[in-house]
Amino acid sequence: MAETASGDDNTVIIKKYANRRLYNTRSSSYITLDHLAKMTREGVDYKVLDAKTGSDITHTILTQIIMEEESNGEQMLPVNFLRELISMYGNQMQSLIPHYLEASMENFRANQAKLAKAFEDSLGNNPLAKLAEQNMAMFRAASSAFMPGAEKQPETKAPPAAENPGDLSALRDQMAEIQKRLDALGK
Repeated sequence: MAETASGDDNTVIIKKYANRRLYNTRSSSYITLDHLAKMTREGVDYKVLDAKTGSDITHTILTQIIMEEESNGEQMLPVNFLRELISMYGNQMQSLIPHYLEASMENFRANQAKLAKAFEDSLGNNPLAKLAEQNMAMFRAASSAFMPGAEKQPETKAPPAAENPGDLSALRDQMAEIQKRLDALGK
């Protein structure tokens, strides 16, 4: 049976052994830091405990995951940010930084959701798509009037809007409008 944090059945307990192996008590299997990174991206709540002492080492493991990600892939944390962060250790403001960073990340996520919604709304209200749909309906009606049985033939799919150079400029205009909306949301 899987161990969970007291009072929270959704928290997965990961035990870290002295040989640096990580053991997922829910799945009863050994895992890697890559597995933990994936669990984090998927929003799985977990807690890493030292198998010998029982102390919570989640913070250390999460920091280790960030170090692995930064060294293996594209770096997300700019050097100046890291220098500023390091300089805040021992500073009188150190206790405020975690709360500030959490609030900043929450705002970033909220803005990201607003951006996705604005982009989705702009595509849903795409006047070019509506116009193309109306044109296809008129073309089908005209072709059925002049060629009986034409409506029974399979429809040919219209080329994507990006393939037409005129549509490309319309898409650029839409993107500019989306940028204006995002700028307005940010204020």
